[in-house]
Amino acid sequence: MISDMKAKRPFFSLLRLYLLLTGLALVQVLNLQQADAGALERLFAPKADPWPFWDRSGESTGIDHASWQRFLLAHVQSGDDGINRVAYAQVTAAEHSALRDYIKSLERIEIRGYRRDEQLAYWINLYNAATVSVVLEHYPVSSIRDIDISPGFLSFGPWGKKLLRIEGQEISLNDIEHRILRPLWHEPRLHYALNCASLGCPNLLRNAYTPDNTQSLFDRAAREYINHPRGVEIVEGELHVSSIYSWFREDFGSSEADVIKHLRIYAQPALAAELAGFSSIDDDHYDWALNDTTPVEAAPVTEDDFE
Repeated sequence: MISDMKAKRPFFSLLRLYLLLTGLALVQVLNLQQADAGALERLFAPKADPWPFWDRSGESTGIDHASWQRFLLAHVQSGDDGINRVAYAQVTAAEHSALRDYIKSLERIEIRGYRRDEQLAYWINLYNAATVSVVLEHYPVSSIRDIDISPGFLSFGPWGKKLLRIEGQEISLNDIEHRILRPLWHEPRLHYALNCASLGCPNLLRNAYTPDNTQSLFDRAAREYINHPRGVEIVEGELHVSSIYSWFREDFGSSEADVIKHLRIYAQPALAAELAGFSSIDDDHYDWALNDTTPVEAAPVTEDDFE
């Protein structure tokens, strides 16, 4: 027994060292979080990691997104503040059932046999429809991050949960965004099309994506977001932008100057002229409150929450 313990000492020493370093790293993360609310998100923002299985296309066309279009027209409302919100509370059980049927119809499609432009519209619509559906399934919530169904100790929200099954593959929202769309299309404007059900996110448009309108909707969504304060704002001479440009900076270029160059493409003339005076970004922000027409107030924190 004593000899066994001696043999295991190096293992336990390494384990203690690992736990010590992990603890120190966690302390650093928590300190960063106190100083900067977006530090944790930046640290754990998913990287583009291609899933080769989906890197294939054919010649099929004609995917029907009419059901999703009807849902968007019925329940997405454009506010005077430039933000589109979803009337989650007004969605009936029958309408949610129809939305689930639409998602199931997309799951049954052998999408790798379709043209690339059909695939692009398919994945965007599926991501947005599945996001709305998962919110409805857990509604009322004050933030999509409260839907804590993703596996993993450091995971939050619904993005890591395998919600879909397509061509025999279990797929999560993270898979669609970070393993299919971002790495296989290399299109920065995707960030304006994919909606995470939050006020800080680019608008969920009242249009389903199709092969014919995708490029024009990309440009429209980019212009709407960049020319809105949640996308770009100059405050007392400082450039403040959405945290999207921090989390996924590599999609917009190799530097903050490249991000600014991207912003100027879609900025209105006055904003574009102001952006010309910046070569770096001073701060970033993001509002995770649900994009709801009737916001749910967060429950007050009480002493019972700490017991």
